[in-house]
Amino acid sequence: MRTITPTAQSPNTSQRPRRPPRRRSQPRRLRLRPAAVACAAALWGAGVLLPSIAAAEPLRPRADFWPVFRGDSGLAGAVPLSLPPRLSLRWSFRTAAAVKSSPVAAGGRVFIGSSDGKLYCLELATGRKLWEYDTGAPVEAPPLTDGAAVYVSNLEGTLLRLDAATGRKRWEYGIGARIAGSANLFRRGGGGKSLVLVGGYDGTLYALEAERGRLEWTYDTDNYINGAPALLGNLAVVGGCDAKLHVVSAVDGKPMAAVDTGAYIAASPAVAAGRAYVGNYADRLVCVELGTGKIAWEYRNDRQGGAFFSSPAVDSEVVVVGSRDGRLHCVEASTGARRWTFEAGAPVDGSPVIAGSAVLFGAADGRLTMLGLQTGRELWSYELGAAITGSLAVVGGLVIAGSDDGRVYAFGE
Repeated sequence: MRTITPTAQSPNTSQRPRRPPRRRSQPRRLRLRPAAVACAAALWGAGVLLPSIAAAEPLRPRADFWPVFRGDSGLAGAVPLSLPPRLSLRWSFRTAAAVKSSPVAAGGRVFIGSSDGKLYCLELATGRKLWEYDTGAPVEAPPLTDGAAVYVSNLEGTLLRLDAATGRKRWEYGIGARIAGSANLFRRGGGGKSLVLVGGYDGTLYALEAERGRLEWTYDTDNYINGAPALLGNLAVVGGCDAKLHVVSAVDGKPMAAVDTGAYIAASPAVAAGRAYVGNYADRLVCVELGTGKIAWEYRNDRQGGAFFSSPAVDSEVVVVGSRDGRLHCVEASTGARRWTFEAGAPVDGSPVIAGSAVLFGAADGRLTMLGLQTGRELWSYELGAAITGSLAVVGGLVIAGSDDGRVYAFGE
Protein backbone atom coordinates (compact mmCIF):
# COMPACT_ATOMS: atom_id res chain seq x y z
CA MET A 1 0.00 0.00 0.00
CA ARG A 2 1.41 3.36 -1.01
CA THR A 3 1.42 6.45 1.14
CA ILE A 4 1.58 9.74 -0.73
CA THR A 5 0.99 13.02 1.07
CA PRO A 6 -1.10 15.64 -0.77
CA THR A 7 0.56 19.05 -0.95
CA ALA A 8 -2.04 21.45 -2.33
CA GLN A 9 -5.58 22.59 -1.88
CA SER A 10 -8.63 21.00 -3.42
CA PRO A 11 -9.63 22.37 -6.83
CA ASN A 12 -12.96 23.12 -5.16
CA THR A 13 -11.22 26.38 -4.17
CA SER A 14 -10.73 29.25 -6.58
CA GLN A 15 -7.06 28.42 -7.03
CA ARG A 16 -5.56 26.27 -9.73
CA PRO A 17 -4.11 23.01 -8.43
CA ARG A 18 -0.41 22.32 -8.36
CA ARG A 19 1.06 19.15 -9.74
CA PRO A 20 1.22 16.27 -7.27
CA PRO A 21 4.60 15.11 -5.97
CA ARG A 22 6.70 12.89 -8.23
CA ARG A 23 5.57 9.31 -8.09
CA ARG A 24 7.84 6.32 -7.68
CA SER A 25 6.84 5.15 -11.14
CA GLN A 26 6.03 7.52 -13.99
CA PRO A 27 2.46 7.59 -15.30
CA ARG A 28 1.77 5.77 -18.52
CA ARG A 29 1.90 7.77 -21.70
CA LEU A 30 -1.73 8.02 -22.78
CA ARG A 31 -2.84 7.94 -26.35
CA LEU A 32 -5.85 6.84 -28.32
CA ARG A 33 -5.82 3.14 -29.16
CA PRO A 34 -7.64 2.96 -32.51
CA ALA A 35 -8.07 -0.81 -32.54
CA ALA A 36 -9.56 -0.89 -29.06
CA VAL A 37 -11.86 2.04 -29.75
CA ALA A 38 -12.98 0.52 -33.06
CA CYS A 39 -13.82 -2.68 -31.21
CA ALA A 40 -15.78 -0.73 -28.64
CA ALA A 41 -17.74 1.12 -31.32
CA ALA A 42 -18.51 -2.08 -33.21
CA LEU A 43 -19.84 -3.81 -30.11
CA TRP A 44 -21.75 -0.82 -28.75
CA GLY A 45 -25.18 -1.99 -29.79
CA ALA A 46 -24.68 -5.31 -28.02
CA GLY A 47 -23.66 -3.58 -24.80
CA VAL A 48 -20.21 -5.22 -24.93
CA LEU A 49 -17.39 -2.70 -25.09
CA LEU A 50 -14.42 -5.06 -24.84
CA PRO A 51 -13.91 -8.47 -26.50
CA SER A 52 -14.64 -11.67 -24.56
CA ILE A 53 -16.09 -9.80 -21.57
CA ALA A 54 -19.73 -10.12 -20.54
CA ALA A 55 -21.65 -6.85 -20.47
CA ALA A 56 -21.61 -5.00 -17.18
CA GLU A 57 -24.70 -4.65 -14.99
CA PRO A 58 -25.18 -0.91 -14.34
CA LEU A 59 -26.65 0.65 -11.25
CA ARG A 60 -29.95 2.36 -12.06
CA PRO A 61 -32.16 4.53 -9.86
CA ARG A 62 -35.66 3.36 -8.97
CA ALA A 63 -38.47 4.89 -6.97
CA ASP A 64 -36.85 3.58 -3.76
CA PHE A 65 -33.21 3.24 -4.88
CA TRP A 66 -30.61 5.99 -5.45
CA PRO A 67 -27.41 3.97 -5.12
CA VAL A 68 -24.66 6.32 -6.28
CA PHE A 69 -23.76 9.98 -6.75
CA ARG A 70 -26.01 11.31 -9.56
CA GLY A 71 -28.24 8.22 -9.32
CA ASP A 72 -26.85 5.80 -11.90
CA SER A 73 -23.58 4.23 -13.00
CA GLY A 74 -23.21 6.80 -15.78
CA LEU A 75 -23.64 9.69 -13.29
CA ALA A 76 -26.27 11.16 -15.62
CA GLY A 77 -28.34 12.72 -12.83
CA ALA A 78 -31.71 12.13 -14.53
CA VAL A 79 -34.78 10.11 -13.54
CA PRO A 80 -38.21 9.88 -15.22
CA LEU A 81 -39.99 10.43 -11.88
CA SER A 82 -42.34 13.40 -11.72
CA LEU A 83 -42.50 15.73 -8.73
CA PRO A 84 -45.34 17.99 -7.57
CA PRO A 85 -44.91 21.65 -8.59
CA ARG A 86 -44.45 22.67 -4.96
CA LEU A 87 -42.60 20.83 -2.19
CA SER A 88 -42.76 21.02 1.59
CA LEU A 89 -40.12 20.25 4.21
CA ARG A 90 -40.76 16.73 5.49
CA TRP A 91 -37.83 16.33 7.88
CA SER A 92 -34.31 17.50 8.66
CA PHE A 93 -31.41 15.96 10.53
CA ARG A 94 -28.50 17.81 12.14
CA THR A 95 -24.89 16.63 12.01
CA ALA A 96 -22.00 18.28 13.85
CA ALA A 97 -20.43 20.02 10.81
CA ALA A 98 -21.06 21.06 7.20
CA VAL A 99 -22.63 18.49 4.88
CA LYS A 100 -20.80 18.73 1.55
CA SER A 101 -21.42 15.08 0.73
CA SER A 102 -24.36 13.96 -1.41
CA PRO A 103 -26.98 11.41 -0.30
CA VAL A 104 -27.59 7.90 -1.60
CA ALA A 105 -30.48 5.64 -0.58
CA ALA A 106 -31.54 2.00 -0.57
CA GLY A 107 -33.81 -0.24 1.50
CA GLY A 108 -35.61 2.64 3.15
CA ARG A 109 -32.31 4.14 4.35
CA VAL A 110 -30.43 7.32 3.43
CA PHE A 111 -26.62 7.38 3.66
CA ILE A 112 -24.73 10.68 3.77
CA GLY A 113 -21.37 11.90 5.04
CA SER A 114 -20.50 14.98 7.07
CA SER A 115 -17.41 17.07 7.68
CA ASP A 116 -17.64 15.87 11.28
CA GLY A 117 -16.05 12.67 9.95
CA LYS A 118 -19.12 10.48 10.22
CA LEU A 119 -21.29 8.55 7.82
CA TYR A 120 -24.92 8.72 8.87
CA CYS A 121 -27.64 6.18 8.12
CA LEU A 122 -31.11 7.75 8.38
CA GLU A 123 -34.58 6.36 7.96
CA LEU A 124 -35.79 7.59 4.58
CA ALA A 125 -39.39 8.24 5.64
CA THR A 126 -38.65 10.15 8.85
CA GLY A 127 -34.97 11.20 9.00
CA ARG A 128 -34.50 9.26 12.24
CA LYS A 129 -30.89 8.19 12.80
CA LEU A 130 -30.45 4.42 12.52
CA TRP A 131 -26.67 4.34 13.00
CA GLU A 132 -23.51 6.37 12.48
CA TYR A 133 -19.91 5.44 11.76
CA ASP A 134 -16.91 7.63 12.58
CA THR A 135 -14.37 7.41 9.74
CA GLY A 136 -11.82 9.57 11.56
CA ALA A 137 -11.65 12.42 9.02
CA PRO A 138 -14.08 14.72 7.19
CA VAL A 139 -16.32 13.03 4.63
CA GLU A 140 -17.01 15.15 1.55
CA ALA A 141 -17.30 12.41 -1.06
CA PRO A 142 -20.76 10.93 -1.60
CA PRO A 143 -21.11 7.34 -0.41
CA LEU A 144 -22.04 4.39 -2.64
CA THR A 145 -24.42 1.53 -1.91
CA ASP A 146 -25.65 -1.65 -3.55
CA GLY A 147 -28.31 -2.17 -0.88
CA ALA A 148 -26.34 -4.70 1.19
CA ALA A 149 -23.15 -2.67 1.64
CA VAL A 150 -22.26 0.99 1.73
CA TYR A 151 -18.85 2.36 0.71
CA VAL A 152 -17.56 5.62 2.15
CA SER A 153 -14.26 7.52 1.85
CA ASN A 154 -12.76 10.46 3.72
CA LEU A 155 -10.28 13.28 3.16
CA GLU A 156 -7.44 11.28 4.71
CA GLY A 157 -7.76 8.81 1.83
CA THR A 158 -9.46 5.87 3.56
CA LEU A 159 -12.14 3.90 1.72
CA LEU A 160 -14.35 1.66 3.85
CA ARG A 161 -16.99 -0.97 3.24
CA LEU A 162 -19.73 -1.05 5.90
CA ASP A 163 -22.76 -3.25 6.35
CA ALA A 164 -25.75 -1.18 5.19
CA ALA A 165 -28.07 -2.50 7.87
CA THR A 166 -25.79 -2.20 10.91
CA GLY A 167 -22.82 0.04 10.01
CA ARG A 168 -20.37 -2.72 10.90
CA LYS A 169 -17.00 -2.35 9.13
CA ARG A 170 -16.12 -5.10 6.67
CA TRP A 171 -12.84 -3.72 5.30
CA GLU A 172 -10.87 -0.54 4.77
CA TYR A 173 -8.21 0.50 2.27
CA GLY A 174 -5.97 3.58 2.53
CA ILE A 175 -4.46 5.31 -0.49
CA GLY A 176 -2.61 7.96 1.53
CA ALA A 177 -4.11 10.85 -0.43
CA ARG A 178 -7.30 12.90 -0.26
CA ILE A 179 -10.48 11.36 -1.69
CA ALA A 180 -13.01 14.05 -2.62
CA GLY A 181 -15.10 12.26 -5.26
CA SER A 182 -17.56 9.41 -5.04
CA ALA A 183 -16.69 5.80 -5.72
CA ASN A 184 -18.59 3.85 -8.39
CA LEU A 185 -19.44 0.16 -8.63
CA PHE A 186 -18.46 -1.90 -11.69
CA ARG A 187 -20.52 -5.09 -11.74
CA ARG A 188 -19.35 -7.61 -14.30
CA GLY A 189 -22.01 -9.60 -16.09
CA GLY A 190 -22.07 -13.35 -15.89
CA GLY A 191 -21.47 -13.49 -12.15
CA GLY A 192 -17.98 -11.95 -12.20
CA LYS A 193 -16.69 -10.13 -9.15
CA SER A 194 -17.62 -6.51 -8.67
CA LEU A 195 -15.05 -3.71 -8.40
CA VAL A 196 -15.21 -0.43 -6.51
CA LEU A 197 -13.57 2.37 -8.52
CA VAL A 198 -12.37 5.55 -6.82
CA GLY A 199 -9.92 8.34 -7.67
CA GLY A 200 -7.58 10.23 -5.36
CA TYR A 201 -5.35 13.26 -5.07
CA ASP A 202 -2.33 11.12 -5.86
CA GLY A 203 -3.62 11.18 -9.47
CA THR A 204 -4.56 7.50 -9.48
CA LEU A 205 -7.79 5.67 -10.23
CA TYR A 206 -8.08 2.58 -8.03
CA ALA A 207 -10.13 -0.58 -8.58
CA LEU A 208 -10.74 -2.69 -5.48
CA GLU A 209 -12.53 -5.99 -5.21
CA ALA A 210 -15.88 -5.05 -3.67
CA GLU A 211 -16.21 -8.10 -1.44
CA ARG A 212 -12.79 -8.06 0.23
CA GLY A 213 -11.16 -4.74 -0.62
CA ARG A 214 -8.21 -6.24 -2.48
CA LEU A 215 -6.50 -4.04 -5.04
CA GLU A 216 -7.20 -5.25 -8.61
CA TRP A 217 -5.61 -2.52 -10.74
CA THR A 218 -4.57 1.13 -10.81
CA TYR A 219 -4.47 3.75 -13.56
CA ASP A 220 -2.26 6.83 -13.30
CA THR A 221 -3.06 10.33 -14.53
CA ASP A 222 -0.83 13.42 -14.41
CA ASN A 223 -2.63 15.32 -11.63
CA TYR A 224 -5.36 15.09 -9.02
CA ILE A 225 -8.61 13.21 -9.58
CA ASN A 226 -11.26 15.30 -7.85
CA GLY A 227 -14.49 13.81 -9.23
CA ALA A 228 -16.06 10.39 -9.58
CA PRO A 229 -15.56 7.91 -12.43
CA ALA A 230 -18.60 7.34 -14.64
CA LEU A 231 -19.28 3.89 -16.09
CA LEU A 232 -20.68 2.91 -19.47
CA GLY A 233 -20.60 -0.81 -20.14
CA ASN A 234 -17.03 -1.93 -19.52
CA LEU A 235 -15.59 1.58 -19.79
CA ALA A 236 -14.70 3.92 -16.93
CA VAL A 237 -14.57 7.65 -17.74
CA VAL A 238 -12.93 10.09 -15.32
CA GLY A 239 -11.82 13.70 -15.52
CA GLY A 240 -8.48 14.85 -14.19
CA CYS A 241 -6.80 18.04 -13.08
CA ASP A 242 -4.37 17.29 -15.92
CA ALA A 243 -7.18 18.69 -18.15
CA LYS A 244 -7.87 15.29 -19.70
CA LEU A 245 -10.94 13.12 -19.87
CA HIS A 246 -9.58 9.61 -19.41
CA VAL A 247 -11.32 6.55 -20.84
CA VAL A 248 -10.07 3.23 -19.47
CA SER A 249 -11.13 -0.39 -19.31
CA ALA A 250 -13.03 -0.98 -16.08
CA VAL A 251 -11.96 -4.62 -16.33
CA ASP A 252 -8.20 -4.15 -16.09
CA GLY A 253 -7.44 -0.40 -16.13
CA LYS A 254 -5.89 -0.34 -19.59
CA PRO A 255 -6.08 3.07 -21.31
CA MET A 256 -8.48 3.47 -24.23
CA ALA A 257 -8.29 7.25 -24.80
CA ALA A 258 -7.27 10.51 -23.15
CA VAL A 259 -9.00 13.61 -24.50
CA ASP A 260 -7.47 17.02 -23.74
CA THR A 261 -10.21 19.51 -22.80
CA GLY A 262 -7.89 22.49 -22.42
CA ALA A 263 -8.23 23.11 -18.66
CA TYR A 264 -8.41 21.15 -15.46
CA ILE A 265 -11.53 19.15 -14.67
CA ALA A 266 -12.84 19.25 -11.11
CA ALA A 267 -16.30 17.85 -11.85
CA SER A 268 -17.47 14.32 -12.53
CA PRO A 269 -18.41 13.47 -16.12
CA ALA A 270 -21.82 12.17 -17.13
CA VAL A 271 -22.05 9.45 -19.78
CA ALA A 272 -25.10 8.53 -21.82
CA ALA A 273 -25.81 7.14 -25.31
CA GLY A 274 -22.13 6.73 -26.19
CA ARG A 275 -21.13 10.26 -25.18
CA ALA A 276 -19.41 11.84 -22.18
CA TYR A 277 -20.20 15.37 -20.96
CA VAL A 278 -17.97 17.34 -18.59
CA GLY A 279 -17.19 20.95 -17.72
CA ASN A 280 -13.78 22.47 -17.01
CA TYR A 281 -12.06 25.46 -15.41
CA ALA A 282 -11.83 27.34 -18.72
CA ASP A 283 -15.60 27.99 -18.80
CA ARG A 284 -16.28 25.19 -21.27
CA LEU A 285 -18.71 22.27 -21.33
CA VAL A 286 -17.33 19.52 -23.54
CA CYS A 287 -19.05 16.58 -25.25
CA VAL A 288 -16.84 13.63 -26.25
CA GLU A 289 -17.78 10.74 -28.56
CA LEU A 290 -16.57 7.67 -26.68
CA GLY A 291 -16.54 5.53 -29.82
CA THR A 292 -13.86 7.72 -31.44
CA GLY A 293 -12.31 9.68 -28.58
CA LYS A 294 -13.09 12.96 -30.40
CA ILE A 295 -14.76 16.11 -29.13
CA ALA A 296 -18.24 16.35 -30.67
CA TRP A 297 -18.94 19.90 -29.49
CA GLU A 298 -17.93 22.57 -26.99
CA TYR A 299 -20.21 25.01 -25.25
CA ARG A 300 -18.38 28.16 -24.19
CA ASN A 301 -19.74 30.26 -21.37
CA ASP A 302 -20.20 33.85 -22.51
CA ARG A 303 -19.31 35.22 -19.07
CA GLN A 304 -15.80 35.50 -17.72
CA GLY A 305 -15.23 33.52 -14.56
CA GLY A 306 -17.89 30.99 -15.50
CA ALA A 307 -16.01 27.80 -14.69
CA PHE A 308 -18.02 24.58 -14.49
CA PHE A 309 -17.37 22.81 -11.19
CA SER A 310 -20.87 21.32 -11.27
CA SER A 311 -21.43 17.88 -12.79
CA PRO A 312 -23.95 17.89 -15.66
CA ALA A 313 -27.36 16.25 -15.71
CA VAL A 314 -28.20 14.61 -19.04
CA ASP A 315 -31.37 13.24 -20.58
CA SER A 316 -32.17 12.33 -24.20
CA GLU A 317 -32.57 15.97 -25.24
CA VAL A 318 -30.65 18.33 -22.98
CA VAL A 319 -27.63 18.80 -20.74
CA VAL A 320 -28.04 20.99 -17.64
CA VAL A 321 -25.06 22.22 -15.62
CA GLY A 322 -24.31 24.83 -12.97
CA SER A 323 -21.59 27.46 -13.24
CA ARG A 324 -19.60 29.75 -11.00
CA ASP A 325 -21.07 32.64 -12.98
CA GLY A 326 -24.21 32.23 -10.87
CA ARG A 327 -26.30 30.62 -13.60
CA LEU A 328 -27.72 27.24 -14.53
CA HIS A 329 -27.10 26.47 -18.21
CA CYS A 330 -29.26 24.22 -20.40
CA VAL A 331 -27.97 23.16 -23.83
CA GLU A 332 -28.99 20.72 -26.57
CA ALA A 333 -27.44 17.30 -25.94
CA SER A 334 -26.93 16.72 -29.66
CA THR A 335 -25.27 20.01 -30.61
CA GLY A 336 -24.41 22.03 -27.50
CA ALA A 337 -26.63 24.92 -28.64
CA ARG A 338 -27.98 26.95 -25.74
CA ARG A 339 -31.64 26.52 -24.81
CA TRP A 340 -31.80 28.75 -21.75
CA THR A 341 -29.94 30.04 -18.71
CA PHE A 342 -31.32 30.77 -15.25
CA GLU A 343 -29.91 33.48 -12.98
CA ALA A 344 -29.43 31.81 -9.60
CA GLY A 345 -27.72 34.83 -8.09
CA ALA A 346 -24.86 32.82 -6.57
CA PRO A 347 -22.28 30.28 -7.82
CA VAL A 348 -23.74 26.88 -8.64
CA ASP A 349 -21.15 24.22 -7.79
CA GLY A 350 -23.86 21.78 -6.75
CA SER A 351 -24.90 19.33 -9.46
CA PRO A 352 -28.47 19.52 -10.80
CA VAL A 353 -30.86 16.60 -11.12
CA ILE A 354 -33.45 16.18 -13.87
CA ALA A 355 -36.70 14.68 -12.53
CA GLY A 356 -39.27 14.22 -15.28
CA SER A 357 -40.17 17.65 -16.65
CA ALA A 358 -38.30 19.55 -13.92
CA VAL A 359 -34.71 20.20 -12.89
CA LEU A 360 -33.59 20.84 -9.30
CA PHE A 361 -30.34 22.34 -8.01
CA GLY A 362 -28.75 24.05 -5.02
CA ALA A 363 -26.56 27.16 -5.00
CA ALA A 364 -23.93 28.81 -2.82
CA ASP A 365 -26.51 31.16 -1.28
CA GLY A 366 -28.36 28.18 0.20
CA ARG A 367 -31.34 28.29 -2.12
CA LEU A 368 -32.81 25.02 -3.42
CA THR A 369 -34.66 25.66 -6.69
CA MET A 370 -36.89 23.73 -9.09
CA LEU A 371 -37.25 24.88 -12.70
CA GLY A 372 -39.29 23.73 -15.67
CA LEU A 373 -36.89 21.73 -17.83
CA GLN A 374 -38.24 23.03 -21.14
CA THR A 375 -38.48 26.69 -20.19
CA GLY A 376 -35.99 27.31 -17.37
CA ARG A 377 -38.71 29.13 -15.43
CA GLU A 378 -38.77 28.89 -11.64
CA LEU A 379 -41.48 26.61 -10.23
CA TRP A 380 -40.45 26.50 -6.57
CA SER A 381 -37.60 27.43 -4.24
CA TYR A 382 -36.65 27.09 -0.59
CA GLU A 383 -34.01 29.00 1.39
CA LEU A 384 -31.86 26.66 3.50
CA GLY A 385 -29.62 29.46 4.77
CA ALA A 386 -26.21 27.96 3.95
CA ALA A 387 -24.44 26.80 0.80
CA ILE A 388 -25.50 23.66 -1.05
CA THR A 389 -22.39 22.24 -2.73
CA GLY A 390 -23.40 18.63 -3.21
CA SER A 391 -25.86 16.91 -5.50
CA LEU A 392 -29.43 15.91 -4.65
CA ALA A 393 -31.15 12.55 -4.45
CA VAL A 394 -34.69 12.03 -5.74
CA VAL A 395 -35.97 8.88 -4.06
CA GLY A 396 -39.03 7.62 -2.21
CA GLY A 397 -41.04 10.65 -3.33
CA LEU A 398 -38.52 12.93 -1.60
CA VAL A 399 -35.81 15.37 -2.67
CA ILE A 400 -32.87 15.06 -0.26
CA ALA A 401 -30.08 17.62 0.08
CA GLY A 402 -27.20 18.41 2.42
CA SER A 403 -26.15 21.92 3.41
CA ASP A 404 -23.18 23.73 4.92
CA ASP A 405 -25.36 24.46 7.95
CA GLY A 406 -24.73 20.83 8.97
CA ARG A 407 -28.20 19.57 8.19
CA VAL A 408 -29.71 17.02 5.84
CA TYR A 409 -33.11 18.07 4.43
CA ALA A 410 -35.92 16.08 2.82
CA PHE A 411 -38.71 17.69 0.79
CA GLY A 412 -41.88 16.09 -0.56
CA GLU A 413 -45.61 16.58 -0.94
